[in-house]
Amino acid sequence: MKLGVPKETAVNERRVALTPDAAGRLVKSGFAVLVERGAGAAASFRDEAYGTAGATVVAPATDVFAQSDVVLKVQPPSTEEVRRCRERAALVALFQPSAEREAVSQLAASKVTAFSLALLPRITRAQPMDVLSSQATVAGYKAVLLAAAAAGRFFPMLVTAAGTLPPARTLVLGAGVAGLQAIATARRLGAVVSAFDVRPAVKEQVESLGAKFLELQIGEQAETAGGYAKQLSGETHRRELAFIAQHVKDADIVITTAAIPGKRAPILITAEAVRGMKPGSVIVDLAVETGGNCELAQPGADVIQDGVVILGPLNLPSTLPHDASQMYARNISSFLQHIVKDGALQLDFEDEIIRDTCVTHAGEVRKT
Repeated sequence: MKLGVPKETAVNERRVALTPDAAGRLVKSGFAVLVERGAGAAASFRDEAYGTAGATVVAPATDVFAQSDVVLKVQPPSTEEVRRCRERAALVALFQPSAEREAVSQLAASKVTAFSLALLPRITRAQPMDVLSSQATVAGYKAVLLAAAAAGRFFPMLVTAAGTLPPARTLVLGAGVAGLQAIATARRLGAVVSAFDVRPAVKEQVESLGAKFLELQIGEQAETAGGYAKQLSGETHRRELAFIAQHVKDADIVITTAAIPGKRAPILITAEAVRGMKPGSVIVDLAVETGGNCELAQPGADVIQDGVVILGPLNLPSTLPHDASQMYARNISSFLQHIVKDGALQLDFEDEIIRDTCVTHAGEVRKT
């Protein structure tokens, strides 16, 4: 079976779906790997490294699509890329079908079997394939670095000849993978860290990283069976907003990471709460791509309101493309080993992983 790795064409995307190491392991497993010339360059992976690993470097991109049984990508395919896919080929990428309706329709029309790794079920068997978690790790780490660069103060306490400087007070909203990594990174930089999450089950994880867990008694189930946060009732959400407003006013840095799968990100910091914050405070909203946790955050923009800096960064994993690609490649390799047996796709739709991730198959749209 031939696997194709084209160069990503989305704006500002620097990751690559397979690294040389991952390509080499797949070659040893019996796959043939075709990589478009320069596909890994933006992530510091040279064509020569792919060749040494046993992959074949080809140009142009049309050859990768025309010869591949399975195309591996990071971003969803463009209209042109869908047209280049072979009929009845397969494609694996990271996207939400609801946000890529046109591409999904085109994939079905081309009889391409498309899988989205964004739809992986949160089960133990799927953990080695969990790209959302691996890329959230990158985002949580980088968010703290952005905050440190934008802040007008040091993160650690410093004792100097000019006096003692207190550590920065950092608040992390949402203690999923990104939030936990943000906590760990801020602690490593020397900040005093607290965190809030509606799921009481994450308290132990937060405290194990040396942060204080801010607990609000909400009186309702706030967690799905899969471990994700649920949307709260109106009255509970109003209490949550008031609780958060009391804590952000004392914070120097706020990192927001709260998300609800398939829904708009919840507003956690209102415009009024921002007005109550200290001048020079920094908010980094990691949920800005799905609506934002801060009412004033703007996708891809830096906003200054009442002296508070509000950052709305997009696609943070792509800003650390080398390590982000390493993790993504391991995830996608594990997924391939799951869906390919004896050199052919084995689509058992009774299998939860295959059923949940398969977006199009045999000319039909299976997920919208």
